[in-house]
Amino acid sequence: MRYIDFVDLSYQPKENDLICDFYVEPFKTDLKVVAGAVAAESSIGTWTELTTTKPYMEKLHATVFEVNDGNIRVAYPIELFEKSNMPNILSSVAGNVFGLGALDNLRLNDIHFPTGIIASFKGPRFGIDGIRKMLKATMRPLVGTIVKPKLGLSTADHARIAYEAWVGGCDLVKDDENLSNQRFNPFKERVVKTLESRDQAEQETGEKKVYLANVTSETDEMLKRAQFIQDHGGRYLMVDILTCGFSALQTLRNQDFKLVIHAHRAGHAAYTRNTKHGISMLVLAKISRLIGVDQLHVGTAVGKMSEPKEEVLQNCEALRGQMEKLRPVLPVASGGLHPALVPSLIDIFGKDFVIQAGGGIHGHVDGTQSGARAMRQAVDAKNGGVPLKEYARDHRELRIALEVWRRT
Repeated sequence: MRYIDFVDLSYQPKENDLICDFYVEPFKTDLKVVAGAVAAESSIGTWTELTTTKPYMEKLHATVFEVNDGNIRVAYPIELFEKSNMPNILSSVAGNVFGLGALDNLRLNDIHFPTGIIASFKGPRFGIDGIRKMLKATMRPLVGTIVKPKLGLSTADHARIAYEAWVGGCDLVKDDENLSNQRFNPFKERVVKTLESRDQAEQETGEKKVYLANVTSETDEMLKRAQFIQDHGGRYLMVDILTCGFSALQTLRNQDFKLVIHAHRAGHAAYTRNTKHGISMLVLAKISRLIGVDQLHVGTAVGKMSEPKEEVLQNCEALRGQMEKLRPVLPVASGGLHPALVPSLIDIFGKDFVIQAGGGIHGHVDGTQSGARAMRQAVDAKNGGVPLKEYARDHRELRIALEVWRRT
């Protein structure tokens, strides 16, 4: 089959087709031919006629069924893929096609999984409802922080800062993405000491608190670290899903640890930032939900990250919208956040998300505990319909935070 034979604009996708939405920029080639190349090279075709092609293979070819300027839609028969095998799926639809010489740019903007593939994955164990039940917080966004500085703190200082954040009002405290098992802060020692701080904070505040320890490593080691967290009374783990890989993530999820999986997206911009080439965060969000994370960073639309509001909302819909019987995933907003941004964040996200602030808590001039109080006060003000400036009159921590960060 020639590339152009993979284009059929009269084709009506079948219910069990997997459908991909691509943006395509040809290099000195007709758009339809390049569109056909994408479908061919990601299914049963190649650049030349083959003597080994058999008639029974015809039903397996992908079909370009829509071409609109540079946007194309490709339908893949479900039989092309091994169910519950995300590496196999991505090696097809997001593999060698990105390197085709006939392309200047190719971006996978969206992916629509059929029921047969969705049902083959476990999806989230806890999801939004499970997390809220665990934390006994139902009517407001959750407040979290990252222990900062992200690297270099001793175990004792790490645990102390976590305690101050929890006592100040944070629900969640997590490791940063590149804190692992370094000599200055060993993993096991950190987990034990920080969970002791959690217990102390719970006793003092009467609130449930959680610590998100980063297990990211080689897969077998990740499983050992997750087991260690569970054995020592932890309720959460954190994993860098892109740097460890979707196969490792699925192995971790399939162990059915009684731990919420917090997914950090470190490295995502290598795939997502170029709007003309790569893979969108929307696609990564859908994949992560299928495999089974419980919460995932999605951008902020405000703060220091680059995603516009429209993209962030699409990411949230991918996590919280209907996806067969899969539980909804809790979006996490993180990156350059501080109390003055809380009203805008809640307007964008609603109540079902995590406000994850690092510098916007630890950078408070009165320290971490005051920074956490300020963030929680901002949430309470917005939830109560009170403007931050008015609420700050009787809440010193928030007042100072607004003075500091409204100048930035």
